[in-house]
Amino acid sequence: MNALEVLTDVFGRVATDVHGAVEGLDEATLTHRVGGTANSIAWLVWHLTRVQDDHVAEVAGTEQAWTAEGWAERFALPFPPEATGYGQRRDEVAAVRAGADLLLGYHDAVHERTLRYLDSLTEDDLDEVVDRRWNPPVTLGVRLISVADDDIQHAGQAAFVRGVVGRG
Repeated sequence: MNALEVLTDVFGRVATDVHGAVEGLDEATLTHRVGGTANSIAWLVWHLTRVQDDHVAEVAGTEQAWTAEGWAERFALPFPPEATGYGQRRDEVAAVRAGADLLLGYHDAVHERTLRYLDSLTEDDLDEVVDRRWNPPVTLGVRLISVADDDIQHAGQAAFVRGVVGRG
């Protein structure tokens, strides 16, 4: 298995985890906030998908699915289109209200774009520096691993919230 096959597998696992956290839930469950202030499943999945969409589109040199495919309009959130969830306040987290079909539709669209991008790469491309603001500079491979790592963590958090809400 080469590095690109590993990345493809990891992003496939993210998609599987997202579906496992979301499928079959109604909007009330998806937007429930444990303790009244924790991140909801809807926010976690929206956020991880926005970050993947933003970061992969940037390195691919394409427009994000969020704007290019009308997902921003379908979600109709009270944020600027470039918002990805970083640094959001409690009221902004609460504003992410979406059903399973919308969340999974957006995630699946971003996942497909990610797979198409990965299919366009060679292993040598992963060594290309994509961000010089860090020391050491960030390569494409490191950026993609970072996105997958963030996605996996948030998908796990969404699964945890699903389990907590399901017990309540």
